Order: sequence, then structure tokens, then C-alpha cells
Amino acid sequence: MKILVTGAAGFVGSEVCQRLLTQPGRAEVLGIDNLNDYYPVVLKQARLARLEGREGFRFVRADFADAPTLFGLVDGFRPDYIVHLGAQAGVRYSLTHPEAYVHSNLVGFGNILEAARRHPPKHLVFASSSSVYGAGVPTPFREDAVSEPLSFYAATKRANEHMAFSYAHVHGLRCTGLRFFTVYGPWGRPDMTPILFARAILAGEKIKLWNHGKYRRDFTYVDDIVDGILKLAFSPRPLPPEQPAGTAVNPPAAPYDVFNIGNHRPVEMLSFVQMLESLLGKKAQVELLPPQPTEMPETCADLTRIRAAVGYSPRTPLEEGLRQLVGWIREYYGPDGADPT
Repeated sequence: MKILVTGAAGFVGSEVCQRLLTQPGRAEVLGIDNLNDYYPVVLKQARLARLEGREGFRFVRADFADAPTLFGLVDGFRPDYIVHLGAQAGVRYSLTHPEAYVHSNLVGFGNILEAARRHPPKHLVFASSSSVYGAGVPTPFREDAVSEPLSFYAATKRANEHMAFSYAHVHGLRCTGLRFFTVYGPWGRPDMTPILFARAILAGEKIKLWNHGKYRRDFTYVDDIVDGILKLAFSPRPLPPEQPAGTAVNPPAAPYDVFNIGNHRPVEMLSFVQMLESLLGKKAQVELLPPQPTEMPETCADLTRIRAAVGYSPRTPLEEGLRQLVGWIREYYGPDGADPT
């Protein structure tokens, strides 16, 4: 079984590769990543170092927005499955660097779809985001209830879903989008809240809590996210519903779906900081600020669809996940939360 994983040096991508290489049955994994400097490349290299030398794993530094390079890799590898996790991440960064999101999330994702059309895999699974829900959507968020995105990042992720649907409809390419809800854990992204806040507390630096700490977020431990990704990726394609006898035959539905992958247990950010304080044994310096225009008041995943499809059920309580994260932070960043040398 051959699996192409994009974003293989990223947080979720590297964990997916780890899991694939430890599962029963031999998997041949081709990981690609351009190792951009959105956050320190040394962390991405450290994640890759954990995969180097593993039987069945090969890494190529490449930008999937470069069509000839991507097509050449896919032509040679012919993957049975594609797990597309590479993207330009970050909501606030998209306010100042929109061109990076056009390059990776629009041009790059278009190349992934076209490469898959040329050599159709059994399944193309790609990362979307809970950011697509926008403003005014009641919680918990259901997959069929979205509004206008609040950030350019979210707009590109919603565009990815439309692009994938069109390839599923026109070319019969089986595509599934995964709306992640604030993934955290060891080896996580240093630009995201859990690691940002933990390191700031260790360093005695001020933490900014928008909306006076009343934003609520659905934090999801990385092991639970990986469980959901792989269960969906290798799930059989659902059979179309039978047509009642004597009725006109409807055209087959496009082989496309989208699922939330979250924890369904949102927590107020002020409480989240208090959990970190307890685990770190140190008081946070907090600055309470008004709401931000790109932020949603609350995120909470409705898991009805993914539970029915593959039996997904997150198992890691926030307190336990943060304990694992804090242990890794102390090991990787040191007692003061400083950048590793």
C-alpha cells in the first residue's frame, strides 16, 4: 500500500506518517514538504529526524504548488491513497501575507487535485478547517451549516472544499475534507495557542486573551485527530442508496464528503490558561483585550457524522493532553521555554 502524505514535516503530517509506519501491514509512505519558514524550520527538521531511517518511509523536499515537480513525484510513485495535510496555516498571518495562501492553498491544492486526476488514488483526504464556519453559525457546528468565512485563510479552506467537490463530481475522484478543531499535543505548532501560552508562562511573558478570555475553543489532541484521519482515509466508499422499484434512476452522487474532527468539549480560554498554570506550577501574566474581528466566539464540533461513518470518538481529556504537551515542552524548549539551540 502506497500513501502520499503532504506536509510530512508538519505537526499533523509527521504524526500521520509515524502512525502509518507502525501499523500492521507494510506501508510505503512518500512524504513531501517544502520546509517553509512560517515557523522555525529546526522544529520541522526535528520531526523528520524521528522518521528518518524508518522502513518504508521516503522524504522529498518539494513544493506541491510547483506543478511539474508534483506531477513527476506522483507519476513515479502512483499512490494508492493521498493524505493532503500541507498548507499555509494561520488565521492572523493571512491578514498580512495573503499571497502565501493563494500559492499553497489555492494553486497548490489545485495541483494536488490534478495530480490525483491523472493517477486516481482510492481516496484523497485533505485538511480543511473549523474556520470555515464563520460568524453566526450555532454551536455545535454541523457540517451542513456554514456562513461567510471571517479570514482569508478560512476562505481558502472553504474554496478547497468546493474545488474537491468539483473534481469528485466531474472526474469521479473520491475526496473527503476534514475540518480540524484546534489540534494540540507534543511536537505541535509553536504559533498556536497551547504552545504559545505555555512558553510565555515559563518565560514570565504576558499572555493576550482576546474577548477578555471568554472565547471558547474545542481543543483536540493530536492522537485523536490521527485516529480520525486514518479511519476515514481507509474506510470503504459508501454504497449509493438503492432506487425504489419503478422510479426514475437519479444520477449517482459525487464521491465527496466532509467531516468534523474535534473533541466536542469547548473550554473558555481563561480556564485553559488556569489549567496550564496548574501543570506548569507558575502563574501567568494575563492581559485581557477586546474581541478580534477574525475570531469566532466559540468553536465546537458536532461529531454525529464522523461517529456514524467510522465510529470516531475522541478519547483524550484536555487535562491529560495538556499534561503530555507540557512534558514535551519542558524537554524540547527547556525550563524557561526558550528556543532550542
